[in-house]
Amino acid sequence: MTLYIDPPTWPGHGRLWSHLVSDVSYDELHAFAASLEIPRRAFERDHYDVPSHRYADAVRAGAVEVGSREVVRLLYGAGLRRRKGRAQPRSS
Repeated sequence: MTLYIDPPTWPGHGRLWSHLVSDVSYDELHAFAASLEIPRRAFERDHYDVPSHRYADAVRAGAVEVGSREVVRLLYGAGLRRRKGRAQPRSS
């Protein structure tokens, strides 16, 4: 199981955020996030938004640090990229 996280450089709600993704499945991603007690509400289409203060926790738990472009490449390569505005399956 390999999960990936980009640096916390995305601003929002007064803090910086990272994106946590899987290159295998959403089930793997949800299980990893749950193990870190990241709430399901942090899941957005194809990734979890992780606040900067939780970045080190994700890395310690095994998430591989990659750049933001690599996150997108991994999602497309795995067929897991979900674009805004399209109907999305409820689970998987």
